[in-house]
Amino acid sequence: MIPGIHNFSEIGKLNKVLLHRPGLELEALTPSTMERLLFDDIPYLKVAQEEHDRFAEILRENGVEVVYYVDETAKALATPQLQQQLIEEFLDLSLITSEGMRNQLIEYLMGMDPKTMVTKLIAGIKKNEVPSETVQSLMDLIHDDYPYISDPMPNLYFTRDPGACVGNGINIHHMHTQERRRESLLLKYMFKYNRDFASVENMQWYDVEDDYSIEGGDVLVLSKDMVAIGLSQRTTIAGIECFAKNLLSNSEFKKVLVFDIPKSRAFMHLDTVFTMVDYDKFTIHPEIEGPLGVYEITLGAGGKLEFNAMKDELQNILAMELGLPAVELIRCGGGDLLAAQREQWNDGSNTLCIAPGTVITYERNYVSNELLDKKGIKVLTMPSAELSRGRGGPRCMSCPVNRVDL
Repeated sequence: MIPGIHNFSEIGKLNKVLLHRPGLELEALTPSTMERLLFDDIPYLKVAQEEHDRFAEILRENGVEVVYYVDETAKALATPQLQQQLIEEFLDLSLITSEGMRNQLIEYLMGMDPKTMVTKLIAGIKKNEVPSETVQSLMDLIHDDYPYISDPMPNLYFTRDPGACVGNGINIHHMHTQERRRESLLLKYMFKYNRDFASVENMQWYDVEDDYSIEGGDVLVLSKDMVAIGLSQRTTIAGIECFAKNLLSNSEFKKVLVFDIPKSRAFMHLDTVFTMVDYDKFTIHPEIEGPLGVYEITLGAGGKLEFNAMKDELQNILAMELGLPAVELIRCGGGDLLAAQREQWNDGSNTLCIAPGTVITYERNYVSNELLDKKGIKVLTMPSAELSRGRGGPRCMSCPVNRVDL
């Protein structure tokens, strides 16, 4: 067991990673609920679980300790008081305001052991599971065809987004959508009350209750001195500035690089179009190179943030900032526009680096995988027919907690 958060790079040997094995929350997806639950398709749960189990197996085969969201959150709930506190905060984020309904749900959930309770919060609570016998609010009387009192969390198998382990600390993100903020709440309890997950020395750079949205797919730890963050569809300027202020004022990090990427679902986060795979190599989706703007945030006199627009080509900026003679950008799809668009839709640029020059990718992205191999990158592929329907790749599905320093 590897305790504590320690993550000063994207490529250092991965010691410990946080995953969530997809569960019954995926069975809530239907043509009528997909938009509400932020999905484009309906994965087949049995096969999705088999694919995810292979992902975890590849990690373990390479010496990585794999821990799971349900287990680590349950460890944090050591007392009935903490269990009830989590439920109360969860119901607040679920916008359940009826006193009668809240009391029914608290009684229902408190009757479970912590692991069963966390599993149920993730899977969603159906109306027919908690019959309300009291009428204390209009909400108690109104019925529609939607079967859930508390929505399931099918996006949780993308554990990258609710938080990011940065240096010796963590971001617990204010997610872009109300639906996903409950995922961050579970991580908050993990961080505060589970000493196997985080030590008392670990810092916190961002909180789910902060005002502006950030998501973990936009956060890349490029070196012990520098973090990159995407200004994207789901991460805001104000959120970036709040994070940068906290990080640069309270850690050894020297700067934050901001990558301004197109605001669209196809380019949802920075890591869907750009990841680091070796000391001097990055994957990139070719369609973002033209419109990409790069900005630098540093801490000036009196603790005031200072901003600077970077005017050079991306590979030159990266080489300069990382102190390297040159950096190579490996283009998704090998420069073929159709292959790039097809493979980027299935997260061809979303690689999880588990050691310098060793990555996990989806096997379906064969054009990009062959190119990585030719560039000297060791490519470990995993099946993805069902997992890829959620629009996220191996990096999206993993929250690195502890890495070896470079």
